[in-house]
Amino acid sequence: MALGEIEMEAKFFRFLKIVGVGYKARAEEAGRFLYLKLGYSHEVELAVPPAVRVFCFKNNVVCCTGIDKQRVHQFAATVRVHQFGL
Repeated sequence: MALGEIEMEAKFFRFLKIVGVGYKARAEEAGRFLYLKLGYSHEVELAVPPAVRVFCFKNNVVCCTGIDKQRVHQFAATVRVHQFGL
């Protein structure tokens, strides 16, 4: 198997919709960093764990994907905590 084929074998997905006036998300560096604008004076920068990749379909829809269910869901929970400020 080639390395490119291994990266595409994502079995678990978690879609998050960022809802709020001016709330935006963007992924950079091949899905290794996620930047969130959530109404604070600064952007929130989240480092994505090694077994997880992040894609932004729109500026308010984030897809967390990977082969490890626990890590994908844990990272999605981390994003939700920053979104709601819990």
